[in-house]
Amino acid sequence: MKILKTDIYKLSIPMHPFTIATGTMHYAQNIFIRIHTDAGYYGVGECSAFPMIVGETQATCFEMARDFAALWKGKEAEDISQRMTELHAFTAFNATIKSAFDMALYDLAAKASNQPLYQFLGGTKKDIETDLTIGIDTPENMASRAIQFKEDGVRIIKIKLGKNGKEDVERVKRIREAVGEDILLRIDANQGWDFDTAIDALTAMGPYNVQFCEQPMRRWDDHKLPLLRKQSPVKIMADESVFDHHDAARLIREHACDYINIKFAKSGGIMEAQEIDRTAKQHNIPCMMGGMLESRVALTAFAHFALAHENIIFHDMDTCLLGHKTDPVTGGVRYKGYVLEIPGTPGLGADVDETFLQQCEKVTV
Repeated sequence: MKILKTDIYKLSIPMHPFTIATGTMHYAQNIFIRIHTDAGYYGVGECSAFPMIVGETQATCFEMARDFAALWKGKEAEDISQRMTELHAFTAFNATIKSAFDMALYDLAAKASNQPLYQFLGGTKKDIETDLTIGIDTPENMASRAIQFKEDGVRIIKIKLGKNGKEDVERVKRIREAVGEDILLRIDANQGWDFDTAIDALTAMGPYNVQFCEQPMRRWDDHKLPLLRKQSPVKIMADESVFDHHDAARLIREHACDYINIKFAKSGGIMEAQEIDRTAKQHNIPCMMGGMLESRVALTAFAHFALAHENIIFHDMDTCLLGHKTDPVTGGVRYKGYVLEIPGTPGLGADVDETFLQQCEKVTV
C-alpha cells in the first residue's frame, strides 16, 4: 500500500477561554491530515499544538508536516516502524506533529485489516468513563462549576491548579464541600508549583480525598519527585515529565511517581505510547489516557488505544468538552453522558466534515 499524497489542514477550532497554570487558550490550534494511498482509501490523523508544554505551534506543525509528507511520498504505508524511524531520523522532538502521521498510518493499517483500530491493537470493548475538567478561576466560581458538573452527571472532576498554592488548597476545599464525598476529585498543577509549595499544598489537601496530583513541579525538578512522593498524602502522576518510554523508565527507577499520563502529543503517537505503557506495566505503574485540545478525531484514537491497553485505568478524555464552540467531526467516538461510545467501523472511524475543511488553510504534498 503506497503513499500517493498527503493533505494537510490547519484545523482551528474556536473555544470559550480555558485557563491552566501555563496560560489561557482561545482556539484549539490543531493539524488534521489525510494520507492517500494506492489502495483507494486514506488514513486520517490529528494533533493539537500546545506550545507551553511541547514547544510546538500550529504553524511549526504545519511546516514540519510538509517535510514529513514529502519524505513519505511513494513509500509503503504499512511499514509503520520504518516510516516513524524516518521521521525521528529527520528531526529530533516534534512529537506533536509526528503523532498525527503515526495516527494516520495506524488508521490505514486497521482499515487494511478490516478491523476497528482497538481490535487491530489487540483490544476488546469496555466502558470508558471520562472525567471533566474545571479550568482555573476563583475558588467560588470553581465550586459553582463543580456543582453544575455534578448535576449534569459528572462523577469524576479534574481540577486545574498551579497558580498559587494557598489559593489552590482553598479551591480544592471549596469544591469538595460543594460536591460531597461521592465525587472523585483529581488535580493537575501543570508544573505550576515549586517543591516547597507542592509539599505545603498537597499536605493541606490530604483531608479532601484527592485521587492523585498530576505534574506538581517543572520537569527539571524531577530529581525532587521521589522526596515529594514520599511525603505527600496525595499520589503523584507524571505528565509533562514523560514524553517517551526512556522518561518513564527513569522516573520509575527513581520511585518518582505512582502513575503516568500518556498523551500522543508528547509520545509522538501510538507506537511510542505502546512502549510507555509496556514499561509502566512491567513495573506495576498504572497509566491514564490524556490529551490536549484535540477534536473527536484524535479523541477517537485515544479511546481505541485505551481499549487495547488494560494498564490504562484512568481516562482524562474530555478534550473536546473543554469549551470547543463547534464540532467539525463526522463519525468517531460519542459521549453517552460521560461514557465514551467507540465506533465499530474499520480503522479509526472518524473524519472531518468537508464543509468545515473548505474554510481551513490547506496544502497537499
